[in-house]
Amino acid sequence: MSDAPTHLITVTGRDRPGVTAAMFESLSRFAVDVLDIEQIVLRGRLVLGILVTAPRDVTRLERGVQQTATDLEMDVEFARGSGDNAPRRDGRVHVTVLGRPLKPRAVAALAGRVADTGANIDRIVRMARYPVTAIEFDVSGGDVERLRSVLAAEAASQRVDVAVQRVGLLRHGRRLVVMDVDSTLVQGEAIDLLAARAGVGAEVATITEQAMRGELDFEAALRQRVALLAGLDSGALNEVYAQLELAPGARTLVRTLKRLGYRFGIVSGGFTALTDRLVADLGIDYAAANELEVVDGRVTGRVVGPVVDRAGKAAALRQFAHQAGFALDHTVAIGDGANDVDMLSIAGLGVAFNAKPMVQEAAHAAVNVPFLDAILYLLGISREDVEAADAEHGITTPRPAVP
Repeated sequence: MSDAPTHLITVTGRDRPGVTAAMFESLSRFAVDVLDIEQIVLRGRLVLGILVTAPRDVTRLERGVQQTATDLEMDVEFARGSGDNAPRRDGRVHVTVLGRPLKPRAVAALAGRVADTGANIDRIVRMARYPVTAIEFDVSGGDVERLRSVLAAEAASQRVDVAVQRVGLLRHGRRLVVMDVDSTLVQGEAIDLLAARAGVGAEVATITEQAMRGELDFEAALRQRVALLAGLDSGALNEVYAQLELAPGARTLVRTLKRLGYRFGIVSGGFTALTDRLVADLGIDYAAANELEVVDGRVTGRVVGPVVDRAGKAAALRQFAHQAGFALDHTVAIGDGANDVDMLSIAGLGVAFNAKPMVQEAAHAAVNVPFLDAILYLLGISREDVEAADAEHGITTPRPAVP
């Protein structure tokens, strides 16, 4: 087949039912085999590419296909050649681009950087058009680490997000997602909300920020903050849980992955009094957090048992993976702070979500849009897939008007 004559037929025009069927019905009158098909529709415009083996009478085939296209009010082009599609080079990767909005300048810059590395964009598909625009490039001939480095720098300049992953079955085999809670699954830091009720908000917020930047040892910082809560009425825990807001897209992310058979875990430097309720509310499979000591209805200012710190989060990921029967390569970890770095590093895919710069540098991918469900696109799950699954369960997602 490598040297055999082949024929590429490209059909363009207004899309409507029956065009594809009619084109292949026309081809069925000739002794050809179908080697490849590509079809896309953009704003009602069809582009259909058909690669076939060349018949003995190529001119007759072209006349027949041209007549069918004319009858359909479509345009058609022919390209004679030899062989199948050129095989894609080694080093195949997915490059996922997220923008809100996604400007032509950003696409041009990123495509240029791909070319600069010597790689080639073989295919482009849209994963979502709202609440962010997500586009995926299939790239061949690239080195993952070099592409990740070059594109991350360009993405920062263009104010878009880029994730680079190797092509392969592993992407579809990641079946355990483990996520940080504060400022990731939920907005803000629960301990700051508790501190506000204890009248020590400013003191605790300062320590929290230093810990998240990696300037303080997390365990020491946690114990300092918890000590400031001593005497707080335990009823404040219920008040804080009622006040917690999930990150936009959090329910969609968890709901969609659970439907697809994923296991879901949360790890938190916060407290089980809050995470246990998140587990019940969202149907989460695994959880690890700190136990806040309460005696006679009052917070004592102490933590019971080992602290879930940076090393503890990584250990929890390993434990959850073992319980679920997955290798670490089959896990996804999501977090925003310095105490998430170890967990992000050992996961098959570590995603920094609206994270500090040092965390983004340590992660495999960074997402800086405020929508947690954008992570679905990194896993090859499109917005259309999500909507279709929701529709099957009677959930209607409002869609913005197309500009």
